[in-house]
Amino acid sequence: MKRNEISILGCGWLGLPLAKKLIENGFSIKGSTTSEEKLTVLEENKIQPYLIALDEDKIIGNITNFLTESEVLIIDIPPKLRSSQSENFVSKIKNLIIEIEKSAIKKVLFISSTSVYGDLPIFSTGLEVTEESALNPDSEGGKQLLEVEQLLQSNPNFKTTVIRFGGLIGKDRHPIQFLAGRENVENPEAPINFIHQDDCIGIIEKLINKGLRQAQSDNWDWNETFNAVAPEHPTRADYYHKKALEMNLKVPTFVKDSKSKGKIISSKKLQKILNYTFQKQI
Repeated sequence: MKRNEISILGCGWLGLPLAKKLIENGFSIKGSTTSEEKLTVLEENKIQPYLIALDEDKIIGNITNFLTESEVLIIDIPPKLRSSQSENFVSKIKNLIIEIEKSAIKKVLFISSTSVYGDLPIFSTGLEVTEESALNPDSEGGKQLLEVEQLLQSNPNFKTTVIRFGGLIGKDRHPIQFLAGRENVENPEAPINFIHQDDCIGIIEKLINKGLRQAQSDNWDWNETFNAVAPEHPTRADYYHKKALEMNLKVPTFVKDSKSKGKIISSKKLQKILNYTFQKQI
């Protein structure tokens, strides 16, 4: 086991730039992809490339070597539930857990989502959601993510920290590009809970450095759960109107007098324990 070696399962939109940043910080990174074409991209960025795919009944690829000698495993593979090829994400992670137990991995970082919290009527009290709030996912993805969180954190063979990211945005990714010009968009008064790619990477950096390179403090244990959402929470109607104008796109229209549902995700725990200041406005 090497303290400076990390395995990242899923070098996609977030995993690849994260790997590059950790390498800049002196870590040795093993990265996985499901695309043969992307193996060269990983190698060109000094990432040890592995072709690995998790199926519901097996793992394709050399998962043993991928996990060997790493102390930390970062799992960044979202469930695929929005197409005709919907999967059982829980079964895939159960297969992975068997392999983690055989390895020297001591710390797992699981990238989850704020979809594990259910939405509330906008005009109800208690819209702010913390890590202590009730978990009541109202989507299949949220339900499966929650089950996976519980499977990982209850396993005695390793410790798991869970990061529940809000909606992911970046310079090449923003939902207004899909909503521009649409009519009768629902939930106009629902609060926005987004986080920029740069802050996702910055938060994971902080966690890795605190977990591996700094002395453990009384208020910190790797087996933690953090919400990670930018502190600004404008309404959907205001936010998308503003972003459409900024990007010279057609402004979407929202359903009038509709009963919005949503939540305001709090990241105060993360900001306090990690001493993290968000770098990017949404």
